[in-house]
Amino acid sequence: MSTRDVFSEHELARLRGFPEEVSPEELIRFFTLSAADEAFVRSMRRPAAVLGVAVQLCALPWLGFVPDDVGAAPMVAVTRLAGRLGISAGELAGYGLREQTRTDHLRMVMSYLGWRTADEVSVKELDEFLLARAMEHDAPSLLFRLACEHLITTRVVRPGPVKLSLFAVCGSHWSNYLAHLQRVADRPPQAIGMMSSDGSGRRVRAGGGSAGSAGGAEPASS
Repeated sequence: MSTRDVFSEHELARLRGFPEEVSPEELIRFFTLSAADEAFVRSMRRPAAVLGVAVQLCALPWLGFVPDDVGAAPMVAVTRLAGRLGISAGELAGYGLREQTRTDHLRMVMSYLGWRTADEVSVKELDEFLLARAMEHDAPSLLFRLACEHLITTRVVRPGPVKLSLFAVCGSHWSNYLAHLQRVADRPPQAIGMMSSDGSGRRVRAGGGSAGSAGGAEPASS
């Protein structure tokens, strides 16, 4: 199984962007600015930057990453933030025309929230987490979702969906391999047709036949 077998091109595109809808619970939980949050975003100079950074600030804990097209955030969420900040929601259309600006602002948001990009330590932790979960649930799509939840919990920015699905696929394959080894280890030799000793030094097949007998079983002793 490859990563392309986990998600279609349409699903990958969806995973790279904002969800089309945000639930009322998510709206309250993730798109409510504290006084400290508001002071942070108001440190930007232009109204478009204030609103754009506010969207990034709320999107990161919500999704575990910030989509490239910040302006595509759900309008209900943008309107909520704009109302709190006293800025027209239309200002977001002029935000982040330069990719470097969005990237610089994202770094500021990550620093403010205490998030980090994936490093060697976090990748190892993710590998171990997925292997443990894969022993119970080996469906790559489910492992992908669990990986996303783990990264949010540990405040590590989610890598792209293709890269993360590779972790899920590897975890699934590895758990299946370990499970296979365990089944073989737990199975008696006779059950898998392995050669074993009958105590006389001769090797016998499952069922009692000698290794060299043409009929597969020795004649009974008289």
